[in-house]
Amino acid sequence: MRIFQALTLASTLALAALIQPVSAQENRGPLRIEITEGVIEPLPFAVASFVAENAAAAEFASQISQVVAADLTGTGLFREIPADAFVTQITNFASPVEYANWKAIKAQALISGSVSAGVNGALTVKFRVFDVYAEAQLGDGLQLGGSARSWRRIAHKVADVVYSRITGEGGYFDSRVVYVAETGPKDDRRKRLAVMDYDGANVQYLTDSSAIVLAPRFSPKGDRILYTSYETGFPQIMALDVGSVQRRALPVPAETMTFAPRFSPDGQTVVFSLSRGGNTDIYKMALNGGTPQRLTSTTAIETAPSYSPDGSQIVFESDRSGGQQLYIMPAGGGEARRISFGQGRYGTPVWSPRGDLIAFTKQSKGRFHIGVMRTDGSEERLLTASFLDEGPSWSPNGRVIMFTRETQGASGAPSLYTVDITGRNLRRLRTEGAASDPAWSPLLK
Repeated sequence: MRIFQALTLASTLALAALIQPVSAQENRGPLRIEITEGVIEPLPFAVASFVAENAAAAEFASQISQVVAADLTGTGLFREIPADAFVTQITNFASPVEYANWKAIKAQALISGSVSAGVNGALTVKFRVFDVYAEAQLGDGLQLGGSARSWRRIAHKVADVVYSRITGEGGYFDSRVVYVAETGPKDDRRKRLAVMDYDGANVQYLTDSSAIVLAPRFSPKGDRILYTSYETGFPQIMALDVGSVQRRALPVPAETMTFAPRFSPDGQTVVFSLSRGGNTDIYKMALNGGTPQRLTSTTAIETAPSYSPDGSQIVFESDRSGGQQLYIMPAGGGEARRISFGQGRYGTPVWSPRGDLIAFTKQSKGRFHIGVMRTDGSEERLLTASFLDEGPSWSPNGRVIMFTRETQGASGAPSLYTVDITGRNLRRLRTEGAASDPAWSPLLK
């Protein structure tokens, strides 16, 4: 197969417990793809409409194959070959693949599958991934199970496996995004927390619009959310259980304002900003309470803390040098080192789940940017530029960044966008209305 990616594919994948092997066919040849900062030619692939094994599965078979194709196409790394170009159709999941027919339409990867529906509403999905030019199956065929109500999750899981086998990276499709849903005019905007699938489907509202809410953040397990609420008239950190939608205030000293919270990697600690007496510093405390521990102690405004994936360091923003810049300190506090030195102001730093990059918002020469840099501040790259881009959040695999973009003018409303870490594939995410402050969940379990 023509090679255009410098990453060798893994032939096996660690799968969740609900995935079982269908066959033991050997992976005889890896697909490879080159992901660089230059122009990338997307890999052409075909998704044969999944075979419905019984009448009740017909609707789900078509929908699942469509979502798989949309997930892969949305990455910018893949190009779907439309079904009307197919020379042949797959009508039996177990039949041998006629590779010549797929080579004829220049498909380099082929995904086939089948769906069966049980009388109790359960779905069973089988699927396989093929390297067309090597005439080889990539890894074992797999089987997923779930309820009919969760058919979209099943489709995202299929796409995650396909993505991983072709890129060698973990997927990110079976994930959710919490954000601030906004309604009303710009001078009287109503805000409430909402959560949705990564692609904008299955929206669920978590709070009403009686109080301003800001900066929601998922826990490492995706079962809890921290956010800032103004329901008392002052900023206060709230913790919300996603399943029960029950919430409680983080217990902090009286006469303080708390905001910009994030979980530690183990989910047991919250790092946040606390303002008292006109001074704002970074603190941490156990999620279940206790005495807050002060981590910074300067006269500067210090906020937006984010843990490194191993929990040993915290990146944050501070104006201690006279302008808004980024700093890194040990997780227990102590001496901080500055890592941003370019022209302009830097803020909202977020550590990549891979641990190698820090995403940030930069304001320079009247424009806002989403950018990334190495953890030592080197290799700064700006990925976007607009009237207002801010608040980056990483996909679970560290490949994509989601952020808020707002257009200029009185009628401008914020929207959610994504961009690849190469700066390619800028896309607007469809939401039911105005949306801001996105935070990506980890992969769902």
